[in-house]
Amino acid sequence: MAIELKPIVTEKMNKLGEKLNRYAFRVDKSANKVEIKKSVEQIYGVTVVSVNTSIQPSKNKRRYTRSGVISGRTESFKKAIVTLKEGDKIDFYSNI
Repeated sequence: MAIELKPIVTEKMNKLGEKLNRYAFRVDKSANKVEIKKSVEQIYGVTVVSVNTSIQPSKNKRRYTRSGVISGRTESFKKAIVTLKEGDKIDFYSNI
């Protein structure tokens, strides 16, 4: 089963990556910790120490426009925070 990994690149996650060697990914809701660990190790060639997952709930969004109020919801998604072995690193900016 191929797990779709999308890195979450924010200021908070950059700080966690520098200090604690943790990186966040947006993954499929059906993926478990073992599958996430295997796919991160395979794709990035690093050693994963631990995986923490959480399901982020959807949020109500409202936008005010000339034609009126447009309201909707964002999608809920599963977030995986991966802790790497000391000395390993993932560089998301190398392909830019």
